[in-house]
Amino acid sequence: MFAVNTGCREQEVCQLRWAWEVRLDDSGTSAFVLPESITKTSTERVVVLNTVAKAVVGSRRGIHEDFVFTYRGNPVGKLRTSAWIRAWTKAGLPTDSTILKGVHNLRHTFGRRLRGAGVPLETRKALLGHASGDITTHYSAAELSELMDAAEKVTDRGRAQSPTLTVIKRQKEESVGKLSEMRGKVSGCKLQTLTNMARLARFERATAWFVATIVEI
Repeated sequence: MFAVNTGCREQEVCQLRWAWEVRLDDSGTSAFVLPESITKTSTERVVVLNTVAKAVVGSRRGIHEDFVFTYRGNPVGKLRTSAWIRAWTKAGLPTDSTILKGVHNLRHTFGRRLRGAGVPLETRKALLGHASGDITTHYSAAELSELMDAAEKVTDRGRAQSPTLTVIKRQKEESVGKLSEMRGKVSGCKLQTLTNMARLARFERATAWFVATIVEI
């Protein structure tokens, strides 16, 4: 739930530390400033929290002194475990070898929901931590407010509903004769329409118990 509401990469979630949390105001609103050592772009990244991500972080307070997400007293090493794979299968998500089935899908989902909610490209890039000369960790109060408002839009599933995804696969065509004699058209184009939101909803339900395994009682 944290990853799909922040767009964080797998290791950004696994290595998240309390020392990186920064209070933004007296109301308890906070953000995390990730150091360049763990980001893919090797630059600092600000991660703002919508209400769902904030609730997840709140549920982890007091469990471990250093790391936000732990399992049996140790930092979570990875999210794509056997439990993830079972949840993916149980949700009825595609298992074709050409389909990406990893945790990175949560990041893509966050980006698609932002786009579906009408969030501008530059704001999406900032929230996803994309490399850009225009992106900085030095934000004004107004800019931070804009980022938080944008992140909050994905919590409204009616407003940020991901569009139906059409996967286009091109079957290999066996060629005979000279290259110049090959047909210029692509044959055997197979369209497989996936109703993304229905399957994603089933996946989120299936992973509810998986998420609970990293919450120590």
